[in-house]
Amino acid sequence: MRLVVVLAVLMGVSGIPDVTISPPTASADTSAHPNSIPETADESEQIKARTEEGAEEDVMATGELNPNHYPATRAAQVVQHYLNTRYGSPFRLIGVQTVHSGNAEDVADSGRKYQLELSVNDIISNTTRTCSAELFFPKGKGQQPPEVNASCEELLKIDIKVQEEALYQKYKTNQTLMSAQYLPDSHGHIEPDMKPFWHLGILASSFIMLNESTENTLYNMAQVANITQLTTEEDQLEFDCHTLLHEMVSQEIIHWKMLFTWSPAEGVKVLQMKRLPHRHEREKSPKTN
Repeated sequence: MRLVVVLAVLMGVSGIPDVTISPPTASADTSAHPNSIPETADESEQIKARTEEGAEEDVMATGELNPNHYPATRAAQVVQHYLNTRYGSPFRLIGVQTVHSGNAEDVADSGRKYQLELSVNDIISNTTRTCSAELFFPKGKGQQPPEVNASCEELLKIDIKVQEEALYQKYKTNQTLMSAQYLPDSHGHIEPDMKPFWHLGILASSFIMLNESTENTLYNMAQVANITQLTTEEDQLEFDCHTLLHEMVSQEIIHWKMLFTWSPAEGVKVLQMKRLPHRHEREKSPKTN
């Protein structure tokens, strides 16, 4: 394992940037691509085991948490989404490697607070760092996104400026706009030149997964169903994207449409996001003459 740097100072950033969230529309096509979830049988069994452990160890438990049980791993997944919204790039993708310790406490009647020590890994460069994180899940009417305080500035020391600028210039000056489907395909394959756009889909989806997370969810990105570059006069590249999210507790596949931008200077910015209805919801819609 490479040098691990412990960050003791938390940088307080709560919530996520403002975006436009639209309600489901009945006309959208949400047909899932066959075998679209790139998870192995072993990983599925691990998810099932963690969920069963979570049922035994109530998610409302307080005090010290078992780092391998559902409450701690679920909170760590939320930290992963947050770090990707903050540090992510087509050439920097962050995943939680290990939860070292955690605890939870009730905060009066307003919600619950978690504190975690964990190792995170830049999946692309295979660089591991440790960080501390605090999460707060609000209670009350209506779902509110969790508030996350976490920092791992050491990840920024991995220099990716050359790769980012090359990607940006290639697609900013291309006469033909980029378009791709099924990243990954039904065999788990992604063409090398499409991997940055798979990563961009994950990063944009991280804003949704962070916004949608509660104490009872565990979100992962399953597939970019399609992504299309749009014409724009702005400096950023702009994309229309349809992604499939896997809520691993319920095993539900959820379709979302997004409009987002990316540039090396500005990073990923989600402008619009809209949850699409399930096919059975469209079939139940009343027919009109």
